[in-house]
Amino acid sequence: MTSGSRTLAEALERAAAWPDEGVRVLDRHLAPTWLPWPSLVERARAVAGGLQARGVRTGERVALVFPTGAAFFDACFGTLLAGAVPVPLYPPVRLGRLEEYHERTSRMIVRADAAIVLADRGVRRVLGVAVGRARPRLGCVCPDELPVSDPRPVQVGEDDLGLVQFSSGTTGDPRAVALSHRALLAQAAMLNTFWPESDGIRHSGVSWLPLYHDMGLIGAVFTALVRPGTVTILPPETFLARPASWLRAISDYRATISPAPNFGYSLCVQRIADDELAGVDLSRWRFALNGAEHAVPDVMRAFARRFEAWNFRPEALTPVYGLSEAALAVTFGRTDRPFTARRFDRDLLAGSGLARESPDGREIASVGKPVPGVEVRIVGQAGTTLPEGAVGSIECRGPSLMDGYLGQPDETAATLVSGWLKTGDLGFSWDGELFVTGRVKEMLLLRGRNHAPEEVERAAATVEGVRAGCVVAATWLPEDGDGERLAVLAEARRDVASEDYEALAADCSRAVVGATGLLPDVTRVLPPGTLPRTSSGKLRRGDALRAFHAGALRPPSAITPLRLGVAMLRSRLAFVLSRLRTRGAW
Repeated sequence: MTSGSRTLAEALERAAAWPDEGVRVLDRHLAPTWLPWPSLVERARAVAGGLQARGVRTGERVALVFPTGAAFFDACFGTLLAGAVPVPLYPPVRLGRLEEYHERTSRMIVRADAAIVLADRGVRRVLGVAVGRARPRLGCVCPDELPVSDPRPVQVGEDDLGLVQFSSGTTGDPRAVALSHRALLAQAAMLNTFWPESDGIRHSGVSWLPLYHDMGLIGAVFTALVRPGTVTILPPETFLARPASWLRAISDYRATISPAPNFGYSLCVQRIADDELAGVDLSRWRFALNGAEHAVPDVMRAFARRFEAWNFRPEALTPVYGLSEAALAVTFGRTDRPFTARRFDRDLLAGSGLARESPDGREIASVGKPVPGVEVRIVGQAGTTLPEGAVGSIECRGPSLMDGYLGQPDETAATLVSGWLKTGDLGFSWDGELFVTGRVKEMLLLRGRNHAPEEVERAAATVEGVRAGCVVAATWLPEDGDGERLAVLAEARRDVASEDYEALAADCSRAVVGATGLLPDVTRVLPPGTLPRTSSGKLRRGDALRAFHAGALRPPSAITPLRLGVAMLRSRLAFVLSRLRTRGAW
């Protein structure tokens, strides 16, 4: 599973011999900029020489803050050819939250110990506060401001640092994941075994995932680099504004591989009209990977049905599981058949931590078996490996694990133990496949039972008027200690008037009760864009709960406490009625 190269820089130099392959960058109008590998290497050499002349030393970190575009590749590949280490960071996307952005970005620059920040001109105008706080040794510059100089040869080995990838930070501050060249190349080579050229198809990819995210950079770009192959890159903001642009790009460039989180498939179902897909043909799309968040069976079935008319193959939908600390993939679903999903008894999962199939239980999609070279085990609280069907902590080991967290030796020691990576996720094995049930730190604890927040969030998200993928469920223990409380925080769609938020909150409570039997103590509907998110767009449940307690997440003033109280009384009445029906009283 090796690429024939010891480092990413060697892989780049090797790719320079492939003029017919490369990176295609689409703008918001889907107009392409074609960057063949020889051109990418030549552009990267110019940046590499400039970085070295500026004073960047071998092994130093270079923070990259760019929107999706050709300049990102110049900076990233140029950093590698200079013998330095790229640290992709997310650009500012919400001008209304600049203070939060400056605080998090400055901490990431400091955590990575970046010597310099490279940014495009538009981003640099906004970065001043963050850079001022972090004070990198060589400041912040645009690539075209670097000195003109030929790059010097550098000595970099396969065990040296190749990338610093910040974890998404859903349960706390993002952590700087240190990945060696060896780990990155092992991951890219392993992924490429899933789409071999020997099957008679010339594989290529399309991705709208951010380039500072592991699925976007490692999964889409580095896999194309080590083949070498071609990948088409679509800006994430273009996909979010017009989801049909993703499917059209797959069709136009006859792509066979394209990944997305679950919410991307959901957005396509909800927002794409038939007339946007004139001439689209999805028949060549063989690997529709679903990762980065829980793969929801209903969403995948809806996607397959919705786009069957455009020749989408249901067996292409492939749930996968991975994390930054493993350089991406840990398990893959079967790629030669439709995805597998099973229903398991809710009470047993929540109370005893045991899986038992039940026709009306919680439905969970399998994320498949470990990828080649990787081992997965389920571990109990005592540290012993659990048998099939027992819920425990998911651990893995293999050739692409991180070296550790930069500047956090205690965190590293607690996460990497005797070669095994503690993922922080919960799950169980069933028929040799992995089923993920939730995060260790984010499980809902109510009356001594563990419940998956995703189930509550999914129920609330089915309500008409709730913004897709924008619901948080969290529990807390009040000061009086009288049992845990459940809060459901949901963003409304932009077309929902604030005076309708009250009724929407009551509908969300009823949906949660009906689907899970859990009654929220607080259900709050908020304006769109309110809930805190990670750099990759995942909701931060812990930060959302803290903001709720601090009074920072309030409904619009049109909803008075009295009206909210009436809505909650209605929800409690719905709960009582549902329990009576469940117990056969009616």
